[in-house]
Amino acid sequence: MQSLKELYRIGIGPSSSHTIGPERACKMFKDEYPQADSFKAKLYGSLAKTGDGHGTENIVRTVLKNVEIQLDEIETDLRHPNTMDIFAYEKGECVGQVRVYSVGGGAIEIEGREKPCFKVYELESFNAIREYCENKGIGLPDYVFEREGIEIKEYLKEVWETIKSAVERGVKASGVLPGGLNVERKAKTLFESGKENESAERKEKRLVCAYAYAVSEENAGGGRIVTAPTCGACGVLPAVLYYEWEKNGYTEEEILRALASAGIVGNLIKTNASISGAECGCQAEIGSACCMAAAALGELKGLDLSKIEYASEIAMEHHLGLTCDPIAGLVQIPCIERNAVAAMRAIDAVALADLISDSRKISFDLVVQTMYETGKDMSGRYRETSEGGLAKLYKKL
Repeated sequence: MQSLKELYRIGIGPSSSHTIGPERACKMFKDEYPQADSFKAKLYGSLAKTGDGHGTENIVRTVLKNVEIQLDEIETDLRHPNTMDIFAYEKGECVGQVRVYSVGGGAIEIEGREKPCFKVYELESFNAIREYCENKGIGLPDYVFEREGIEIKEYLKEVWETIKSAVERGVKASGVLPGGLNVERKAKTLFESGKENESAERKEKRLVCAYAYAVSEENAGGGRIVTAPTCGACGVLPAVLYYEWEKNGYTEEEILRALASAGIVGNLIKTNASISGAECGCQAEIGSACCMAAAALGELKGLDLSKIEYASEIAMEHHLGLTCDPIAGLVQIPCIERNAVAAMRAIDAVALADLISDSRKISFDLVVQTMYETGKDMSGRYRETSEGGLAKLYKKL
């Protein structure tokens, strides 16, 4: 597995696979052909079908400037549904081209080129990592610091500061999100709607949802966020962490340890399955984010590895089959609301795991494999193409 720096990416929304990934690809290609005076970008699959709403076309134009963009919604024989070809021209002659796959979370792969080897973690299953940690008497965060070096803490500090900033901006912002759906920001309303005699349970749900909405709305508005593991699911982990930090006064070190535990879980899903909605549906994005939030909360509460695993497994199991059907190709409906629901589900998963972990039958590794196979079996209409589900039916209203 790669470094957590490759999982937690700090960037601009609204989509890690549709904006952050293509932006990296275009910048790389432009640097390789500095003499080029014009470009062409051909978008396939999900990039073609939802690229307008997800900001792909805009980011390609921003980076490449003089560029012709073509959309191919017909081609289906693709290695990955987020595929783009980029061509460089000099005085009308093609001087170079490349095929790029935006594989999720802002990561890209180049056809015909070996993937850079940034392997940091030798162990690539939760079972193997748990056995290693239990034999050494250490926790998941200690495993992270052992493999990545203490300098990973500095990066996680930057991640945490970015998360806090996104929450705090989001709960103060108001207005309509861009894109044409006229979606009103709701985080500020949720945050400020507390009542004098509000119960502790209602307050928790309200604030957790407010923080999830805050970060997700910042993402939808093109704000600066952290992929956790993607832009579309960026509000789940921050909502849980920020609420717990604010309520219980956890130290920065405790938060960093929680981020490290969440990172291991997200990395395992990314390595053994997918975090791409275009490849496996929303279960790969929101489901993965819920797993990460459950692992982080389990770490904060001092649960043992078996309970953290069970909490993460519960989080994914009950997202299996979740479709990716963004209305109008925007990361707004149902995406933002799903972040809030998943944040609450992560909290519930931890509570349940703490009570009955000894009776569990399904391992985290097994549920990750199940999610991947489910995603591969899922109709393409439900994998970030906006051709099925809510995206299809909403057009008829």
